[in-house]
Amino acid sequence: MSRSRSRAMMAMALSFGLNAAASVAAQGTSKVWENYDFVPGNKVLFFTDFSEDRVGNFARGLKYVAGPAEVVEVGGVKMLRSTGRSTFLIPVGAKLPSRFTLEIDVVAPMGPLAGYDFVAIEGGPEMDRGDRSAEINWASEASVIIGGGRDTEQRFPDDVAATFKGAVTHLRILMDGEYFKMYANEKRIYNVPELPFKRDAVIRVGLKGGEDADQATFLTGIRLAESETDVMYDALAAKGRWVTQGILFATGKAELQPESRPVLKEIAATMKQHGDLKILIEGHTDNVGAAAANLALSDARAAAVKAALVSQFGADGARITTKGLGDTKPSVPNATAAGRAQNRRVEIVKQ
Repeated sequence: MSRSRSRAMMAMALSFGLNAAASVAAQGTSKVWENYDFVPGNKVLFFTDFSEDRVGNFARGLKYVAGPAEVVEVGGVKMLRSTGRSTFLIPVGAKLPSRFTLEIDVVAPMGPLAGYDFVAIEGGPEMDRGDRSAEINWASEASVIIGGGRDTEQRFPDDVAATFKGAVTHLRILMDGEYFKMYANEKRIYNVPELPFKRDAVIRVGLKGGEDADQATFLTGIRLAESETDVMYDALAAKGRWVTQGILFATGKAELQPESRPVLKEIAATMKQHGDLKILIEGHTDNVGAAAANLALSDARAAAVKAALVSQFGADGARITTKGLGDTKPSVPNATAAGRAQNRRVEIVKQ
């Protein structure tokens, strides 16, 4: 979702008179992100940044259930707006895998809005909240889990809550069996070894907003992905390559984003553990833009990954080579936003 993130933050900053981009960037120092350990799944099951949707309609990739939700355009960026209680389903295509990640970019209301369920997430098409199905709720002031035998509330300090209002907050959920982690930007909110999350063909999402202009809730992107391989070295041994969408860059640049740290750490740690391992870092893009520009950008990004591994994580640069392939080797067709998201990737190849 990195392509839409910076545009969305800029758009919301212009719309609400807030410097949202600076708010998030201020959090992006290495020290702040030091303990951030989220690694996104590498097989995209669903993706939307609403760029392919028509303003005034509901998002076509999602399944509408109820409520006042529609696609709007703010500062040239399309997003899904809810001005009341609304519900939709994220299609999985099959039963939700045991190991998956869900990323939702949300702009919380600036104005007062009661409750802690600006965003509510639960497996399956219907609200359950029973002993075997937890609903995960988030608002700018707190996050709440209901059901699953674990009703709990996590309140945020006032200064943290203030940064969520009117700015894009990146919500990230990681499920590994019943192991549950949740993050808001660089902050880990939950680290729960056992939390029942129903594996179904859909994920239910509830949004809550208000009718006043400063009470609406916006979504700027959704990404659902399966975590196919947990250990990089196992993937290299089995397949000869390891694919990740967890190395993120500033839009149109080779500047690494701080969210990339967990993946970079894993690559460096694997190289230190296996002293004979030599790797090729391949940069890949989607087909948006000129092919020559994409090729140059992917080459610069692969080089940036190597530079960070050597300078920040102590990897042996003599065992790392890089290559940019641009949009010449898509892993899936670029015909949809989900396909393009899958193709924006870095691959580590065993040499």
